[in-house]
Amino acid sequence: MTTARLTPPVGPDDHVEGRDDAPVTLVEYGDFECPHCAAAYPVVEAARARLGDGLRFVYRHFPLAVVHPHAIRAAEAAEAAGAQGKFWEMHRLLFLNQNALDDVDLLRYAAALGLDLVRFEDDLAAHALAQRVRRDYVSGASSGVEGTPTFFVNGVRYEGPWSEAALFIAVLELVEQGAAVP
Repeated sequence: MTTARLTPPVGPDDHVEGRDDAPVTLVEYGDFECPHCAAAYPVVEAARARLGDGLRFVYRHFPLAVVHPHAIRAAEAAEAAGAQGKFWEMHRLLFLNQNALDDVDLLRYAAALGLDLVRFEDDLAAHALAQRVRRDYVSGASSGVEGTPTFFVNGVRYEGPWSEAALFIAVLELVEQGAAVP
Protein backbone atom coordinates (compact mmCIF):
# COMPACT_ATOMS: atom_id res chain seq x y z
CA MET A 1 0.00 0.00 0.00
CA THR A 2 1.37 3.40 -0.98
CA THR A 3 1.40 6.11 1.66
CA ALA A 4 -0.69 9.12 0.66
CA ARG A 5 1.22 12.36 0.15
CA LEU A 6 0.04 15.93 0.59
CA THR A 7 -0.95 17.53 -2.71
CA PRO A 8 -0.16 20.36 -3.14
CA PRO A 9 2.54 20.98 -0.56
CA VAL A 10 2.10 23.79 1.96
CA GLY A 11 2.25 27.14 0.22
CA PRO A 12 1.80 30.85 0.75
CA ASP A 13 -2.00 30.70 0.49
CA ASP A 14 -2.37 28.22 3.36
CA HIS A 15 -3.40 29.12 6.89
CA VAL A 16 -0.18 28.56 8.80
CA GLU A 17 0.89 29.06 12.38
CA GLY A 18 4.50 28.45 13.24
CA ARG A 19 7.88 28.92 11.67
CA ASP A 20 8.48 27.96 8.05
CA ASP A 21 11.71 26.24 9.15
CA ALA A 22 10.08 24.15 11.89
CA PRO A 23 11.29 20.54 11.70
CA VAL A 24 7.71 19.23 11.56
CA THR A 25 4.73 20.48 9.60
CA LEU A 26 1.35 19.13 10.68
CA VAL A 27 -1.47 19.66 8.19
CA GLU A 28 -5.05 19.00 9.21
CA TYR A 29 -7.94 18.62 6.80
CA GLY A 30 -10.92 19.42 8.96
CA ASP A 31 -14.60 20.24 9.14
CA PHE A 32 -15.84 22.70 11.76
CA GLU A 33 -19.02 20.68 12.32
CA CYS A 34 -17.30 17.29 12.59
CA PRO A 35 -17.38 15.93 16.16
CA HIS A 36 -14.14 14.00 15.54
CA CYS A 37 -12.43 17.25 14.49
CA ALA A 38 -13.71 18.92 17.65
CA ALA A 39 -12.27 16.03 19.67
CA ALA A 40 -8.94 16.37 17.83
CA TYR A 41 -8.82 20.16 18.35
CA PRO A 42 -7.47 20.02 21.94
CA VAL A 43 -5.03 17.28 20.89
CA VAL A 44 -3.57 19.52 18.20
CA GLU A 45 -3.53 22.50 20.54
CA ALA A 46 -1.65 20.47 23.16
CA ALA A 47 0.93 19.35 20.60
CA ARG A 48 1.34 22.92 19.41
CA ALA A 49 1.81 24.18 22.97
CA ARG A 50 4.33 21.48 23.90
CA LEU A 51 6.37 21.65 20.70
CA GLY A 52 6.38 25.42 20.24
CA ASP A 53 8.75 26.42 17.44
CA GLY A 54 9.33 22.76 16.60
CA LEU A 55 5.93 22.54 14.92
CA ARG A 56 4.29 24.40 12.06
CA PHE A 57 0.53 23.84 11.90
CA VAL A 58 -1.57 24.20 8.75
CA TYR A 59 -5.35 23.99 8.56
CA ARG A 60 -7.20 23.14 5.34
CA HIS A 61 -10.94 22.90 4.91
CA PHE A 62 -12.62 19.60 4.07
CA PRO A 63 -16.31 20.25 4.77
CA LEU A 64 -18.42 17.10 4.67
CA ALA A 65 -21.60 18.88 3.67
CA VAL A 66 -23.68 15.75 3.20
CA VAL A 67 -23.47 14.89 6.90
CA HIS A 68 -22.67 18.35 8.30
CA PRO A 69 -25.07 20.94 6.86
CA HIS A 70 -23.28 23.91 8.48
CA ALA A 71 -19.75 22.86 7.49
CA ILE A 72 -19.39 24.87 4.28
CA ARG A 73 -20.90 28.00 5.80
CA ALA A 74 -18.63 27.70 8.84
CA ALA A 75 -15.59 27.29 6.58
CA GLU A 76 -16.64 30.38 4.62
CA ALA A 77 -17.05 32.26 7.92
CA ALA A 78 -13.52 31.30 8.91
CA GLU A 79 -12.30 32.58 5.56
CA ALA A 80 -14.29 35.79 5.92
CA ALA A 81 -12.66 36.30 9.30
CA GLY A 82 -9.31 35.46 7.71
CA ALA A 83 -9.86 38.17 5.11
CA GLN A 84 -9.88 40.53 8.10
CA GLY A 85 -6.82 38.96 9.73
CA LYS A 86 -8.69 36.80 12.25
CA PHE A 87 -8.72 33.29 10.75
CA TRP A 88 -7.17 31.55 13.76
CA GLU A 89 -9.40 33.34 16.23
CA MET A 90 -12.50 32.27 14.28
CA HIS A 91 -11.07 28.75 13.88
CA ARG A 92 -10.89 28.51 17.66
CA LEU A 93 -14.41 29.87 18.22
CA LEU A 94 -15.94 27.52 15.66
CA PHE A 95 -14.42 24.44 17.27
CA LEU A 96 -15.29 25.57 20.78
CA ASN A 97 -18.90 26.29 19.75
CA GLN A 98 -19.45 23.50 17.27
CA ASN A 99 -23.11 23.04 18.15
CA ALA A 100 -23.92 26.68 17.33
CA LEU A 101 -23.05 27.30 13.68
CA ASP A 102 -26.15 29.03 12.32
CA ASP A 103 -25.72 32.39 10.60
CA VAL A 104 -26.76 34.29 13.71
CA ASP A 105 -24.06 32.42 15.66
CA LEU A 106 -21.42 33.15 13.02
CA LEU A 107 -22.32 36.83 13.13
CA ARG A 108 -22.07 36.79 16.93
CA TYR A 109 -18.56 35.30 16.70
CA ALA A 110 -17.57 37.92 14.12
CA ALA A 111 -18.80 40.66 16.45
CA ALA A 112 -16.90 39.14 19.39
CA LEU A 113 -13.73 39.24 17.28
CA GLY A 114 -14.28 42.89 16.40
CA LEU A 115 -14.67 42.23 12.69
CA ASP A 116 -16.25 44.66 10.25
CA LEU A 117 -19.71 43.08 10.39
CA VAL A 118 -20.97 44.59 7.13
CA ARG A 119 -17.98 43.23 5.26
CA PHE A 120 -18.29 39.85 7.02
CA GLU A 121 -22.00 39.56 6.18
CA ASP A 122 -21.38 40.68 2.60
CA ASP A 123 -18.64 38.07 2.17
CA LEU A 124 -20.95 35.34 3.48
CA ALA A 125 -23.96 36.47 1.44
CA ALA A 126 -21.93 36.60 -1.78
CA HIS A 127 -20.02 33.37 -1.02
CA ALA A 128 -16.98 35.53 -1.75
CA LEU A 129 -14.57 33.00 -0.26
CA ALA A 130 -16.25 29.78 -1.37
CA GLN A 131 -13.56 29.18 -3.99
CA ARG A 132 -10.91 29.20 -1.27
CA VAL A 133 -12.82 26.54 0.67
CA ARG A 134 -13.32 24.53 -2.51
CA ARG A 135 -9.60 24.71 -3.32
CA ASP A 136 -8.77 23.14 0.05
CA TYR A 137 -11.40 20.45 -0.46
CA VAL A 138 -10.04 19.56 -3.90
CA SER A 139 -6.49 19.42 -2.55
CA GLY A 140 -7.72 17.05 0.15
CA ALA A 141 -9.39 14.81 -2.39
CA SER A 142 -6.17 14.83 -4.43
CA SER A 143 -4.28 13.83 -1.30
CA GLY A 144 -6.57 10.87 -0.60
CA VAL A 145 -8.60 12.49 2.17
CA GLU A 146 -11.96 10.78 2.63
CA GLY A 147 -12.97 11.88 6.11
CA THR A 148 -12.10 14.26 8.87
CA PRO A 149 -9.90 14.87 10.60
CA THR A 150 -7.09 13.72 8.34
CA PHE A 151 -3.53 14.66 9.22
CA PHE A 152 -0.34 14.86 7.21
CA VAL A 153 3.00 15.03 8.98
CA ASN A 154 5.81 16.42 6.85
CA GLY A 155 3.76 15.75 3.73
CA VAL A 156 2.91 12.11 4.51
CA ARG A 157 -0.53 11.00 5.64
CA TYR A 158 -0.58 10.09 9.32
CA GLU A 159 -2.33 6.73 9.60
CA GLY A 160 -2.21 6.22 13.35
CA PRO A 161 -4.74 7.13 16.01
CA TRP A 162 -5.16 10.83 16.66
CA SER A 163 -5.29 10.55 20.40
CA GLU A 164 -3.11 13.10 22.16
CA ALA A 165 -0.45 10.57 23.11
CA ALA A 166 -0.23 8.82 19.72
CA LEU A 167 -0.22 11.96 17.60
CA PHE A 168 2.19 13.73 19.94
CA ILE A 169 4.61 10.79 19.92
CA ALA A 170 4.55 10.59 16.11
CA VAL A 171 5.20 14.32 15.78
CA LEU A 172 7.84 14.30 18.52
CA GLU A 173 9.72 11.48 16.79
CA LEU A 174 9.89 13.57 13.64
CA VAL A 175 10.98 16.64 15.56
CA GLU A 176 13.78 14.64 17.17
CA GLN A 177 14.88 13.35 13.77
CA GLY A 178 14.89 16.85 12.28
CA ALA A 179 16.03 19.06 15.15
CA ALA A 180 15.75 19.51 18.85
CA VAL A 181 12.59 21.01 20.28
CA PRO A 182 13.41 24.48 21.62
